[in-house]
Amino acid sequence: MRGTRVVTLLGLTLVTASCAAPRATTPSPIAEPAPLVASIPPTTTTPPPAPPCAVTTGACVSLAQHLAWLLRDGRVVHGPVPAGFGPPDQTTPAGSFHVVWKDREHTSSEYGTDMPNSVFFAAGGIAFHAGPLDAPSHGCVHLTDADSAAFFDGLNVGDAVRVQ
Repeated sequence: MRGTRVVTLLGLTLVTASCAAPRATTPSPIAEPAPLVASIPPTTTTPPPAPPCAVTTGACVSLAQHLAWLLRDGRVVHGPVPAGFGPPDQTTPAGSFHVVWKDREHTSSEYGTDMPNSVFFAAGGIAFHAGPLDAPSHGCVHLTDADSAAFFDGLNVGDAVRVQ
């Protein structure tokens, strides 16, 4: 072709003709960027810790793990849930107990504090109830509002409670 010029530049072969714009004869080496794909880390499904107690129907509390479970017919029906306890001078008692009584809107006669969703299980007024997890109790088992409601609804007078 008269007036045609072939130029290779950066791996591109261009053919030019007079009065014509350069024309690529091979695909451009600069490809469109790949769409961004979020890197999703692999998920590892670790089962929640099993209750360390041999309670079939009732509640299990782990002082070491700061966790509590609600069980019915040998199955966990709620939990594990975070739990708070008493400080060293007012420890939450360890042992095997039974639910003695319940009071949805209890107020402590000794401390004058509200104890919503109280489920009493040990001497001295020790109960599961709603309370701050980051503040010590007077020996009770503090649960969140939602968890204390689940324990209140799920535990019956006479059900076993194991604290260890």
